[in-house]
Amino acid sequence: MQQTRLLVVGSAAGGGFPQWNCNCTNCQAVRQGDARYQPRTQSSIAWSRDGLQWLLLNASPDILTQLQRCAQLQPKTGKRDTGIAGVMLMDAQIDHVTGLVMLRENASALPVHATAEVFADLSDGLPLTKLLSHYCGIEQHLIEPDATGLAYQSITWSWLPDAHARVIPLHSKPPPYSPWRNNPRPGDNVGVTLINEVTGKRLFYAPGLGQLDEDVFACLQNADVVLVDGTFWTDDEMIAQGLGKKTAQQMGHLPQSGAGGMIEILSSLPASTRKILIHINNSNPILCEDSSERQILTDAGIEVAYDGMEIWF
Repeated sequence: MQQTRLLVVGSAAGGGFPQWNCNCTNCQAVRQGDARYQPRTQSSIAWSRDGLQWLLLNASPDILTQLQRCAQLQPKTGKRDTGIAGVMLMDAQIDHVTGLVMLRENASALPVHATAEVFADLSDGLPLTKLLSHYCGIEQHLIEPDATGLAYQSITWSWLPDAHARVIPLHSKPPPYSPWRNNPRPGDNVGVTLINEVTGKRLFYAPGLGQLDEDVFACLQNADVVLVDGTFWTDDEMIAQGLGKKTAQQMGHLPQSGAGGMIEILSSLPASTRKILIHINNSNPILCEDSSERQILTDAGIEVAYDGMEIWF
């Protein structure tokens, strides 16, 4: 098999869609069964070479529901078995890590790849490593900085042959519970390029992206597929809808519209690049499939991820 397979396990931002306590226009519509809206669980993806063993990137609180829906990740051989061979964390946000607790029945320690900054937050502010030590435990694999200190060493897996991952730091924010919330460090948030060595194809994944720099733009330009932050349409979305008091950028997300927004950035990439938004907040008007905002994306050649979406590269 030349191509590798990527599965969108969940495509929504924190809280999912509909969010359990939200009565915004979007959440009302999806609860009422409006065919223009599709429910979504909190974001996570999985990557595989053989379709049997998978690297899970982020473990959302919806992981049990997601596993029930994804036959690919379910037991195949042993009486106690899983298709999840390892986990990689992009950050320590609650909607990306608390699914680890739901995997506590694993037969052995969960192999988890993360930066030192993420492991520190999961050992202190949100002590999941200590909690899970009373169950299966976590086998920590540190994502190490490379010689430049500006990126990280390539990561390989024996069960994912002819493929590797390259991680870079992103400009965003650590979780609200982190003591570093208002003083972000490199490593609090990362993006990753997944590389198929057989085809030479690359997919860049960054569900949380607050600011563009030269290194991130280079990853976007060099990728055949980009799967990036689609949380908010406008910077003041939460404020304008009466759902919150912070802007998108204050929460560590680059909005899609406006000067310097995600649409402008993605539109500057090569025409051959497949461009997909993930981590969609319940307030975002692009969730309505016939909205003017969705049409703007379509006209720009930008897709919106959905649960169960498959990407081959």
